[in-house]
Amino acid sequence: MAKNNLTKITAEPGKQEIIITREFDAPLKLVFKAFTDPKLYIEWLGPRRLTMTLETFEPKNGGSWRYIQKDQDGNEYAFHGVNHEVTPERIISTFEFEGLPEKGHVILETTKFEALSNGKTKLTSQSVFQAVEDRDGMLQSGMEEGVNESYERLDELLEKM
Repeated sequence: MAKNNLTKITAEPGKQEIIITREFDAPLKLVFKAFTDPKLYIEWLGPRRLTMTLETFEPKNGGSWRYIQKDQDGNEYAFHGVNHEVTPERIISTFEFEGLPEKGHVILETTKFEALSNGKTKLTSQSVFQAVEDRDGMLQSGMEEGVNESYERLDELLEKM
């Protein structure tokens, strides 16, 4: 399969949000399953150089989640959040990186899944930050590389499914 499914990341100056869009060459049902099945989720989320452990994974309304990514040197990066809504059309959840020295940098994420007429799925993810500085910090953290690599891995997984 040709890798023509490019990820578009939009962060307008002065706004507290990041919008990510991408089309996947798979039906909505499979893409949604990759986001809600713990065995599939750990196969694609995050950069290849990190291993991932799911500590909590409750893909349902009111469910929580927490995972830890580890690099080759043993450094760990933990993330957690709460799912507010989980339907085949969208997932609304919070996202928090535990490595920040001060607490309270909670991001509200809305991921929408749209079935396209050609059998593909369009994913649109909006992350709303509490401050423009938080958003800019996320952009400077290498987030773009992580998103692109995750979605490349998701393409590979969907191809196998």
